[in-house]
Amino acid sequence: MGVDPRQILAGFLTVTMFVMLANMIKRDHFDSVKTPAAANIRLDENPGVEQSLAKFPGGVSTGPWQDDAWQELKPCWTKPDLGNAEKSTGFVTFSLTNGPEYHVSQIADAVVVARYLGATLVIPDIRGSKRGDKRDFEEIYDVEKFIKSLEGVVRVTKDHPSGLSAQNMAVVRVPNRVTEEHVEEYIAPIYRTKGNVRLATYFPSMNMKETGKSKADSVACTAMFGTLELQPEVREVVDSMVERLRTLSRKSDGHFVAVDLRVDILEKKGCLGGDGTKTCYGPDEISSFLQKIGFDKDATVYLTQTVWHGSLDSLKESFPKTYIKENIMPADKKPKFLESESSEFAKVIDFYICSESDVFVPAISGLFYANVAGKRIATGKNQILVPATISEASASATDFISSYITKKNHLAYSCFC
Repeated sequence: MGVDPRQILAGFLTVTMFVMLANMIKRDHFDSVKTPAAANIRLDENPGVEQSLAKFPGGVSTGPWQDDAWQELKPCWTKPDLGNAEKSTGFVTFSLTNGPEYHVSQIADAVVVARYLGATLVIPDIRGSKRGDKRDFEEIYDVEKFIKSLEGVVRVTKDHPSGLSAQNMAVVRVPNRVTEEHVEEYIAPIYRTKGNVRLATYFPSMNMKETGKSKADSVACTAMFGTLELQPEVREVVDSMVERLRTLSRKSDGHFVAVDLRVDILEKKGCLGGDGTKTCYGPDEISSFLQKIGFDKDATVYLTQTVWHGSLDSLKESFPKTYIKENIMPADKKPKFLESESSEFAKVIDFYICSESDVFVPAISGLFYANVAGKRIATGKNQILVPATISEASASATDFISSYITKKNHLAYSCFC
């Protein structure tokens, strides 16, 4: 007796439907169940610590690309004014050092100190890591907007006072997130004696988590989030590079991922902290992380690495649209912004691209991650995915949103509400 071909076809279709249904159930399981903390080593959390999950609008993740439809935050501080604040004839000077992630904090501390002392703040210069690497503030930042933003908050001068010398200038170390109590106890007595102070900020902590003692006030909020803007030429370069990345991302509706991954830092830094937690991730680990949370090979990835390194080849094999600055910067801008001996322009470009990308992945813990997160919180870009070693075949991207976002413990939440 012959077999009816229609019966064979019907049987095949039935089996296929069951297979598809099983895969759908399996996929739903991975997306709806939080990855066990014991199976993942988080860059921003200790293993085993319970985390609250951020929920995307609509309640269910539809993949790693998400629109930022979170509740929009607005500044919840009122710009302070000098009013009857004490005025003095002295000056506060300082330099911006170590890159834009430090500049934000150095500006805030200097403004807080100058305001409390009633002193005039002198526009800082910018110093790189190499000896003699020094440039004017206005080469990177918009000096006129900086001065205007501080009108009524603190007096500011562009010109370095001619009368200042080592004899009437004391160098004072200032802890990041300096408080008025600290200024009164440790800085004010020196200022009253010398008449002027030069600040050198140090960083007891390399994160920006809010504590009861470090809650930002209106002066610090104004300084951190209302003063620094790029000067027009640098802004134009950043905008052109972001636009280029969006053009290259047509298959993902113009979305791109920025990853802070610098091989030189990874080579110098041990990636295990003193408590055994992960503090950085290499190219292979980032490639695996991105794939397991759902990014496909068409995803556009921007790396903060300046010069291509062989260790990045495997990442590019998984994500062919992986780019560094030299791939997307306009050719006529490279001599000034990329090929000069100073690295300050490159650092600034990375900081702002990471702040404006659709998704930010910090492969390295520290202040770059912390202050990029602050800038993203201020502009409503909450998609910060912190890498982890994922033991499963796949996981939901929402499980890896930065604790700065899920727990709202970043100092920026003192300023935006």
